[in-house]
Amino acid sequence: MAAAAAPEPGALPVRSGEKPWTEAEIEKIRKELQAEVAGLRADIAAAESDIADRLGDAVGDAGDDQADAGAKTFQREHELALTENQRTLLETSEQALARIENGTYGVCASCGKAIGKARLQAFPRATLCVSCKQREERR
Repeated sequence: MAAAAAPEPGALPVRSGEKPWTEAEIEKIRKELQAEVAGLRADIAAAESDIADRLGDAVGDAGDDQADAGAKTFQREHELALTENQRTLLETSEQALARIENGTYGVCASCGKAIGKARLQAFPRATLCVSCKQREERR
């Protein structure tokens, strides 16, 4: 089965009054997202290696007093939370790239209307139009 070709840039949705997407605009967003994905993958790999090293040091920490042990536990939990945030950002960036490739980039995940070029150029991972995002934040 042959892979589907990427949609033409002008075929991606835009809001009323906006000019259609150009190949240069889409390529700029694609490159930004690809660079972000590569950076996040490297950051996550480094963080996971650091976390594994720290967990391996647990035997050496056996003589620590309660304050030291608590501080080290807090640091590990903090690093785990940051790494989880990076994984989430990686996932949303990869999903944005997939939406570019399958022609659904710029479609609001809630109402199905166009998100808007300006919003996507400022925040390429956006999945909701401004109205739907505002509604979500009020909940």
